Amino acid sequence: MSGPRPEAGSAESDPGDRGPRDANSASGNAFHGPTAFQVGDHNTQNIHHHVAHTAAATVDPLDTTADELARVVGAQWQEEAGLRRLLEPAPLPVRWRVSERKVAGRVVGATGEGAGRARFGPLPGLGPATRGRLRDGGGLSELHAVYGGLASGRLLLVGAPAAGKTAAAVLLLLDALAHRAARAAPADRARVPVPVLLSLDGWNPGEDTAVDWAADRLTRQYTLFHGKGGRARARQLLEQGRVSLFLDGLDEVTGRLRGAMVSALETAPFRLVLVSRAKEAVLTAKKARLGGALAVELQPVRPADAAGYLLNRLPSTPSPAWQQLTGRLLTEAGPLAAALAGPLAIALLRDVYGDDDPVDELLDTARFPTPAAVENHLLDHAVVAAYTRRPGHPRPRYSARTAERTLRYLAARLTQEGARDLRWWHTPGWTGHRPRLIAVWIVSTVVCGPPGVVMTWSLYPTPLVIVIGTLSAIGGGYGIACRVAEFSEPQPLSSAGWRDIFTPDTVRSGIRQWLFVGTGLCLLLPLVLDPGPPIWLLYLATLPIGFSELLVTGRGHKILSGTPLLSVGSGRSYDKVREEFARPQVVDTRSVGPVDVWRHHIGLRLFLGLLTGFALALYIGPIIAWAQYPLLGAMFALTAALWTGATSVLVGNLAVSTALTAVQLHFEEGTPVRLMHFLEDARRRNLLRATGPVYQFRHARLQERLAARSAPE
Repeated sequence: MSGPRPEAGSAESDPGDRGPRDANSASGNAFHGPTAFQVGDHNTQNIHHHVAHTAAATVDPLDTTADELARVVGAQWQEEAGLRRLLEPAPLPVRWRVSERKVAGRVVGATGEGAGRARFGPLPGLGPATRGRLRDGGGLSELHAVYGGLASGRLLLVGAPAAGKTAAAVLLLLDALAHRAARAAPADRARVPVPVLLSLDGWNPGEDTAVDWAADRLTRQYTLFHGKGGRARARQLLEQGRVSLFLDGLDEVTGRLRGAMVSALETAPFRLVLVSRAKEAVLTAKKARLGGALAVELQPVRPADAAGYLLNRLPSTPSPAWQQLTGRLLTEAGPLAAALAGPLAIALLRDVYGDDDPVDELLDTARFPTPAAVENHLLDHAVVAAYTRRPGHPRPRYSARTAERTLRYLAARLTQEGARDLRWWHTPGWTGHRPRLIAVWIVSTVVCGPPGVVMTWSLYPTPLVIVIGTLSAIGGGYGIACRVAEFSEPQPLSSAGWRDIFTPDTVRSGIRQWLFVGTGLCLLLPLVLDPGPPIWLLYLATLPIGFSELLVTGRGHKILSGTPLLSVGSGRSYDKVREEFARPQVVDTRSVGPVDVWRHHIGLRLFLGLLTGFALALYIGPIIAWAQYPLLGAMFALTAALWTGATSVLVGNLAVSTALTAVQLHFEEGTPVRLMHFLEDARRRNLLRATGPVYQFRHARLQERLAARSAPE
C-alpha cells in the first residue's frame, strides 16, 4: 500500500530531511525490508565508537533501549505485514481525507496554528502539519507527514468496516520506523519516537493510567523489558515521549469503556494514533472527545487501483474470466465494484479465486445483488481456499472441513465472550473440567500410587497397611486432580522465556543459599551428631534448597506451589522480593508471540516441574538412606519425585492443561488434537494474526461470519 508522491514543498520534501529516506520514499512507502532497520543498529554502534574516542561524550541508556525496541518492533511487524501480504508486490494505495464526521474538534486545534508553542514539535526531517497541507488529504507518505508534524500529537484514524484501518496503521508504523532509522545523527534519532502497535483490549482506565497500562503491556509483550528495571524503563520511554502508541480496537470495547479510555488518553505524554470504526468513533465523541485530535478517514479503494492490484498478482496474460472482471471494474459500477472498494474484499478475492478459476461468476447480479452478498460469499470460501492444495505448495496439514469446523467453533466462543483476542491459555475454561479431572486422577493414582504402597508395605507388611496405602494413593491422586479445576478460571501468564527464570540475580541467590545452608550444616551437625553425615552428603542434600531459592526469587515460583519443604517463599507476599531479583536488559530481545510462550511452558517449565520432583527426592532420599538404609531412601525419593512431579507438571502447567483441553475438544467438537499447531498454521495462511502472545482473526468480519455459521453440521 502506498500513496502518491509528495508534492514539492510538502513535509516529505522538507530541506532538513537529508537521510536515506529521500531515496527510498518514491513509492510512498519507505519500508522495503530489514535494511532500513539495520541503519539504526549501525548508528548505535557508531555511537559507542564515538564514545570510545571522545571522553566527554556520554550515551543515554534510554537511547540504547529505544534503538533495541525499534529493532524488535520492526522485525515483528515486518513479519506480520509479510503474512498479511501488505508489502509485496505493488501494495494497494492508502488514501485519506480529513473526516467531516463529528469525531474530533477543529482542525486548527490539532495543527496548533496561531496558538503559540505546540505540544509536540515536528519530528526531525518533517515540517509542521498545517491546514493547507491537510486540505487535499493524500496517501501514506502524506499520512506519515501528518503523524510526525501534528502539533497536538493526536491522530484519529477512522473508516468504514473492512476499510483497511489496521493495515494502514501497520504500514504507517513501518514508515515511522524507517524514518527513524534514516536519521544519521544520534540526537535526531533520539527525538523520533518508536511506534508500537497495541490492542486496547483489557485496559480498565478506572484502575490504570494510560502510562501504567502501556508500561505493563510493553513489559509483557517484549522481552527487552522483562526483568529488573524493565517496567521502569518502559515508563521512562513513555513519559519522555520516546515511544508513540498506535492503539487499535477502540470500536471493539464497550461504549462506557471507550469514553473512559479517550478521557484517560487526553493527557498522555506521548504521540498517539487511535484506530476505530467511524460509527463507534462518532458515538464515543458524544461522551468524550480526544482533545486536539485530527480525525482522518480512509477513502474507498478506486476501481482502477483495485484492478491494478489484482492484475499485478496474475500472469502476464490473465484468463478471460479475470480479464472480464477487471475490465468491468474499470467501466461499470455495480455490486462487485462497490464490494471491492474495501481492501478486505480485494484480498479475499485473490485468496479465493486462482488464476484459472471462474471469477467472472461474481458479475452475476442475480446471484450477487448487493456488495454484502459478494463479501459474504468471499468470507464463506476463505477457509476452504486457504486449505486447498495449490500447485507448487505443500499439501495442507489439515483438511478444509476440519479447519472450517475448528475456526467456526473458535469464532463462536470468542463472539459469545464478546472478545477478539484468542488467549490459548484460557481454553481450559471452555469445557467442563470433569473429564480432565478424572483422567488426571487415574494417571496420578496408577503412576504415583504403587511406589508409595510398596514403601509402606516394606515398613509395615500387614494387609491393613496395604488398604490404607491404596486408599491414600487414591486420595492423593484425587487431590492432585482437583487442581485441574483451577485452570477453568482465566490465569495470568507468568514467564515467557528461560531468561525470565534463570536471571543472574536468581542464580547467584540460589548458589549463595545452597552454600550457606550446606556450610552451616557442616559446621553445626558435628556438634550434635557423632559421627555426623559426610560433608558431600550435606552439600548434596542441600542442593535442592538452592534450586528452590532460584525459582522462588524469579518467575518460576509457581512451579513450586504446594511442594513440601521447597515452596517456602512462593506465595504472593514475596512478589516485591521477586521484582528485585528480575533480570537486567539483554541483547537478544524479541517480541513475544503465542508460539514462543507456548513452547516455553511446554518445554522449560515442564522440565522444571520434573526437576522439582527430583529436587525433593534429592533432599529426602540421601538423608533417609544414610539414617536408615539405602533401599528405604530410594523408595522415599521415588515417591516424592513422582507425586511432586505430578503436582508441578500435570496440573501446574498452563500448556499441559491446554493440551489436555485440546484432546477433550477433539472428542467433543472435532477440533485438531494439536490445537496450538493448528492455530499457528492458520496464522501462516492469513486466517489468524498474532498480537503479542494472543491470536486474532484476520478481520472482525471473518470472525462474525464464521460465528454466524457455527451451527452444528
